[in-house]
Amino acid sequence: MAGLQILLKAPSKDAVRQLCHECFSSPPAALGPLEQRACPGLAVSAEEAEQLVSALHNLTRHVVYRGLTRAEDILCLFPENFHQNLKNLLTKIILENTSAWKNEAQASQISLPQLVDMDWRVDIKTSSDSIIRMAVPTCLLQLKIQEDAALCGNNPVVSALTVELSKETLDTVLEGLGRIRDQLSAVANK
Repeated sequence: MAGLQILLKAPSKDAVRQLCHECFSSPPAALGPLEQRACPGLAVSAEEAEQLVSALHNLTRHVVYRGLTRAEDILCLFPENFHQNLKNLLTKIILENTSAWKNEAQASQISLPQLVDMDWRVDIKTSSDSIIRMAVPTCLLQLKIQEDAALCGNNPVVSALTVELSKETLDTVLEGLGRIRDQLSAVANK
């Protein structure tokens, strides 16, 4: 947190606001160029710029990932001897941007493909090379899956997966989905 005191050398509140945006949006590996840009603007050494950018990056990410939405929660993160006006300014900037930063963090996450549609039908096999499988009802389940937008860019790829399920397999799938539903309900109610 000591590195944040360097912000007292900032030429304006807008410069602090801009640096907060850049520090949150930059991944840890890309903080170096940000440190270099901060040096001349704040008239600080490279070491001080590194401390400032690192501290501001950690603070903004901590607030967003912990879901802190009240000024009191953010203010208590600062040491008691921290500059009061700077503490209030940083808290105000962070609160103004928490929602947008949370959306940005969620959008930048790599996630699993998502189910976008489902279709099913029951078929009865009327011919087969095995007499045992004749006139056996099966379920054809088609799942439409969209790949993660972060991996596909602006054109998300939707693919279709079709599976054939026997009555026994379908019962097993439904039982498993029922358990998943119960667990999600239990977690949601806590």
